[in-house]
Amino acid sequence: MTATLTAPASAPPEPAAARKIRWEYPALAALLIGTTIAYLCNLSANGWANSFYSAAVQAGSVSWKAFFFGSSDAANSITVDKPPASLWLMELSVRAFGLNSWSILVPEVLLGVASVALLWATVRKPFGPAAGLLAGLVLAVTPVAAVMFRFNNPDALLVFLMVAAVWALSRAIEDGRWRWLVLTGVFVGFGFLTKQLQVLLVVPPLALAYLIAGPPKLGTRLLQLCAAGAAMVGAAGWWLLAVELWPASSRPWIGGSQDNSILELTLGYNGLGRLNGNERGSVGMGGADLPAGGNGLWGSPGITRMFEPEQGGQVAWLIPAALVLLVGGLLLRGKAARTDRQRASLIVWGGWLIATGLTFSFMAGIFHQYYTVALAPAIAALVGAGTVLLWRERHRRWVRAVLALAVGLTTATAWMLLSRSVHWLPWLRWTVLIVGVLATLVVLVPAQRKLAVVAAVAIAYTGLAGPTAYAVDAIATPHTGAIPTAGPDVGGRFGKFGRPPGAEGPNGPGGNAFPVDGAFPGGNAPDGRNGPGRQGAMAGHEMGAGGGLLGASKPSDKIVSLLEQNGGAYTWVAAAIGSNSAAGYQLATELPVMPIGGFNGSDPSPTLDQFKQYVAEGKIHYFIGGNRGGHGGPDASGSSPSSAISQWVQQNYTAIDVDGVTMYDLTSIR
Repeated sequence: MTATLTAPASAPPEPAAARKIRWEYPALAALLIGTTIAYLCNLSANGWANSFYSAAVQAGSVSWKAFFFGSSDAANSITVDKPPASLWLMELSVRAFGLNSWSILVPEVLLGVASVALLWATVRKPFGPAAGLLAGLVLAVTPVAAVMFRFNNPDALLVFLMVAAVWALSRAIEDGRWRWLVLTGVFVGFGFLTKQLQVLLVVPPLALAYLIAGPPKLGTRLLQLCAAGAAMVGAAGWWLLAVELWPASSRPWIGGSQDNSILELTLGYNGLGRLNGNERGSVGMGGADLPAGGNGLWGSPGITRMFEPEQGGQVAWLIPAALVLLVGGLLLRGKAARTDRQRASLIVWGGWLIATGLTFSFMAGIFHQYYTVALAPAIAALVGAGTVLLWRERHRRWVRAVLALAVGLTTATAWMLLSRSVHWLPWLRWTVLIVGVLATLVVLVPAQRKLAVVAAVAIAYTGLAGPTAYAVDAIATPHTGAIPTAGPDVGGRFGKFGRPPGAEGPNGPGGNAFPVDGAFPGGNAPDGRNGPGRQGAMAGHEMGAGGGLLGASKPSDKIVSLLEQNGGAYTWVAAAIGSNSAAGYQLATELPVMPIGGFNGSDPSPTLDQFKQYVAEGKIHYFIGGNRGGHGGPDASGSSPSSAISQWVQQNYTAIDVDGVTMYDLTSIR
């Protein structure tokens, strides 16, 4: 009897789920810790990053009114040209830790790490640990993500909220509870308060996925989607309503609008204007306003736009693979039940990629390379989910063919992108090509354990070597200014500058409309990079100590000392045309500087009469005219209010030169 009760010499095998946990969570910890360390490396080299937003953060850290409205200055003359949600986290950080580069940028890093973690959790649920980890890794090493999760533009928070909306919807597809739909709407609503209409690109895929796969009956699903819509409107509408009802005389001008209206900003400059190119107050022509065959400041709209030199290296590496894996995954799940979570997930991520990608490709208005960070989570999710889903079924011949097609297209895309910078890591494109070709061939072979391991390693190298190299370069390189980009210079860093074929530009026929190769401070440098801050050709336009359209002013100690003298006696220690020109002075002194005309210098704020009144009341000490010999900023010529103000100051006040910057003492009339 005693012998029969004795425990066996060896314990039964451990369940598969327990074995997975043993490697999954250490791997997740390594991914998140590695992402955090990588994104924090060299962070202070970015300085103020985008000084336009850093100045607004400084203002909101000392004025709750500026905090609420997203004002550019603590005296609340004008707001930034976006709602303020992305500023709030940074402003709270600065209130807690003081004004410095790290207190502004660390919240962005944390948003990046949180986005990777949330993407892992969202993909893991329907597809398993390997898919979640692969998706998180792809997002972390996407070059544009490695830039924007270390930068203070609104995009880091936007991406996090978009991923959070998919996470909440995936929970709703699991159990059909109302609260998850409402939470989805809340995340989208706060995404609107981050970057307005861009977040709405994910709404149709979210709604379609739940309409197809939600557990309740159709009528209930429709009511739940209405509740999500109401939550979205409520989460965004409270701030819009407050701004619209607030007396215009006691709030700042709405930056980016010509009528001092947040609704006009939403539907115009930041809305339909981005699609059709009709942007009141913008700085140049979009694609819709140019002769046939011409290129606008923002490049040519078209289906290949994401693969052009300006955008390709930022995000395009795995787009073909993501689309192929999407189709393969949908074919595999074609006969699954209506509520199948895997198919629903593919619908969400595929819809996100297609809707956002097509919008970016064909929009005729302002388009910058870093916008493509909004594609990164969808690409990463499809690559993670699709790879694992098809890998498990690779015993099927057609599945192996789909996988081989995905690997082959990835190889070709990497070769194309890396060939645009042949002097930058020249060996990389050849190794990717060789390994990619071998991986494509090995995938076609029926499954064998040893070959499977070789294929998996080769596929990982083919897909991740290029973007990882770009991401490492992005982390090692300082980024400042308005248009940060990752990777080496491949030409056309900031679109193509508005010259139709045959027009003679500074760089030859059809060349850039602004000089490059170091002709401007902060412009393209001869070493193949883009000068201090990797900003691109136009970043140098009208730059110098006084700043310019896309680069902040860099005041000398003498100018800072001059502005700080009795600075507390004035509402604004100075005024300058354009937000970037004003930003450097404000950040250096931590005193309000009025950005006349807002970001582009073209907003009618203030009018000449208002400016004269401020001067008469002794509210402004200096007018800063720009670099030596200059008298304006981004909109210093023409008939705009900023031009009129500049001309009036020139006619009535004496110019003084301070370390190469033209200044006017508005308390001492000529």
